[in-house]
Amino acid sequence: MLTSLALVFLSGLALSSLCKSIKLPGIIGMLSTGIILGPFCLDLLDSSLLMISSDLRELALIIILLKAGLSLKFSDIKKVGRPALLMSFLPAAFEISAYVLLAGAIFHISIAEAALLGAVLSAVSPAVVIPRMVKLMDEKIGTNKGIPQMIMAGASCDDIFVIVLFTTLLGMAKGERTSALKFLDIPLAIILGIAAGCFTGWLLTAFFEREFRRKKYIRNSLKVIIILGFSFLMMALEDFLEGIVPLSGFLAVVSMAAAISAKGNVMVTKRLSEKFGKLWLASEVILFVLVGAAVDIRYTLSAGFPALLMIAAALILRSLGVYICLLKTKFNFKEKLFAIISYIPKATVQAAIGSVPLSAELPCGKLILSVAVLAIIVTAPLGALGMDMSYKKLLSDDF
Repeated sequence: MLTSLALVFLSGLALSSLCKSIKLPGIIGMLSTGIILGPFCLDLLDSSLLMISSDLRELALIIILLKAGLSLKFSDIKKVGRPALLMSFLPAAFEISAYVLLAGAIFHISIAEAALLGAVLSAVSPAVVIPRMVKLMDEKIGTNKGIPQMIMAGASCDDIFVIVLFTTLLGMAKGERTSALKFLDIPLAIILGIAAGCFTGWLLTAFFEREFRRKKYIRNSLKVIIILGFSFLMMALEDFLEGIVPLSGFLAVVSMAAAISAKGNVMVTKRLSEKFGKLWLASEVILFVLVGAAVDIRYTLSAGFPALLMIAAALILRSLGVYICLLKTKFNFKEKLFAIISYIPKATVQAAIGSVPLSAELPCGKLILSVAVLAIIVTAPLGALGMDMSYKKLLSDDF
């Protein structure tokens, strides 16, 4: 495994630097590294590393979510208001509608299978979007109007909406019974996730401050370990409560960090944010290289040109959904365009659930995985490149 990790870090960083030198986002190099080293190409990664790949990707996401939460303020989310709420479900609903309308005619599948395909494809990638929004907040670009905060909050809830919907549609495709009450899991998972995170963040802040008053100062590095520990517990709580009470572990992690930021000492919060930023340097390489390793390039070839056209049409309808969310707001056309670009990339969720229908032995399973792989390869670099090249032109500095 150590050799595989060496290949992941050194090759990932090398290809990332190469891409940056030719004005391309580093993520393209990291994803390419994973595809090349992965089991479907050169097969140089140890099987033991691939077995824990999903756990490592989740760990990396937790780190960037904590960094995001420490940079986030509840007042900013409240200031954005309605657009953030609408962006948590409306663009995904528009994109799913596109697949329902088009997939049946193109691939001759049922409406239920087309809806399942849409659920897999419609989630925006937090791994691509959130690090860039954190960067914008750190550089104070667009934060005065709450643009990165709005996109980050909307993207986090968007994934919850899509995953709950995917689970429900998967059951329907397998012939299981479902009910309208199942869709109540979506707002309930959001509310309980935020509540659990805020409560945990408040408790941790109270504990840190009590120890400080007792002159038992806890080093910031130790606080990072404690915060990470509670983050893992909340992710485990989501799995433990599955089937009983819906709860979003990712939202709980973000909310916990935001509560610590809101209640804690400003300087301490800043230092914690910096430490998580340093951890992200290594986590980013692991996340994107392992996402690339999960991509089976063979399925991309089987998807064909019709799948590419369908993805493009669905993205157009998704972009319309984002634009509708931002109607009658204070955002100008350039800022709306940036929000549309930010909602393009797919990667993390598609890599995680794209193979589930195939594992469930559904007739549409291979098709869904093929289109999911193609969507990752096309939209992740396109969205990353779009954000990296446009934010300075489309957003204003807040100085």
